[in-house]
Amino acid sequence: MSDGERRDIGSKLSFDRSRPGRTAVTLPDCDVPLAAMPPPSLLRDDLPLPEMSQPEIVRYFTNLACLNYSVDTGFYPLGSCTMKYNPKLHEDLARLPGFAQAHPLQPAETVQGALALMHDLQSFLAEITGMEATSLGPAAGAHGELTSILMIRAFLESRGESRRTVLVPDSAHGTNLASVSTAGFRALSIASDARGNTDLAALAEALDDDVAALMLTLPNTLGLFDQNIVEISAIVHAKGAQLYCDGANLNALLGQAKIGDLGFDVVQMNLHKTFSTPHGGGGPGAGPVAVKGHLAPFLPSPVVARDAGKGYLVEEPERSIGKMGAFHGNFGVMVRAYAYIRSLGVAGLREVSENAVLNANY
Repeated sequence: MSDGERRDIGSKLSFDRSRPGRTAVTLPDCDVPLAAMPPPSLLRDDLPLPEMSQPEIVRYFTNLACLNYSVDTGFYPLGSCTMKYNPKLHEDLARLPGFAQAHPLQPAETVQGALALMHDLQSFLAEITGMEATSLGPAAGAHGELTSILMIRAFLESRGESRRTVLVPDSAHGTNLASVSTAGFRALSIASDARGNTDLAALAEALDDDVAALMLTLPNTLGLFDQNIVEISAIVHAKGAQLYCDGANLNALLGQAKIGDLGFDVVQMNLHKTFSTPHGGGGPGAGPVAVKGHLAPFLPSPVVARDAGKGYLVEEPERSIGKMGAFHGNFGVMVRAYAYIRSLGVAGLREVSENAVLNANY
């Protein structure tokens, strides 16, 4: 078949392919008594649906799918948050009956394998980011942002502080502003300097006793790693504020730098951007948050702990901000992320970041 003929087949509508009497299904003989059919008007017999064989329907929708641009068929020119591979094997793992058919209300002793996976994933993410504790509860990136700001608010209030301003660089993700407002804070934009970094002079001028936190996307939406991050951390903490990292571009840092070592107090991650779940298409996502020790008591539940006598348990931290969603978060996304991390290992994760940065620059 020539390319021209293929294009012609791909361009025909289903109605153009229709032939009277063709059908896509063959039903078995009825093994129950026949019942009277509803009036034709209720069945919409007059609706001119196309009549096609099963192979024709499969070819038709396959051809339509090939018109979409996808990571399977071509280069995908988006930011570093999307420059990763989603192994289809991990889709199979997430569909294993013990994972896919588990119910969140089952007794803990009947889902020890699932809880062990969550417990280990918490540890993996804390290690990768250089943090001390993790909650897998938030359902996506912006949800993790909001969770982080709510934890910061609870932490400051526990110290008797009522700060009400959050600084957001103009190179941050736009959702940061919505998260700040939803958490009851006032957002104040900080300009970038001529090199695309946070303007240190503008930051120092804006920092006062009313500032609760600085929300920094690293690398930022310009694709740049802020060269002044250590100095920024010192300036922010000297004023008693917290430093939040939007980890949407974490692919660029995997194995290269630990966010906690750079001075951040909390980071939100997007498992669906960095750890194996396909990005887009309606989700679902997952936006875990990892924190330094002083914020750990405020993590949202659930947090999975291990007890020598009772196995794995779901716990609520001492001063938790509560649940950010139903049950345990998007568990299927966690399975994929766990499989991705275990299959790649330390060296593989570092290579992911090297390829992500190369692809983003390309």
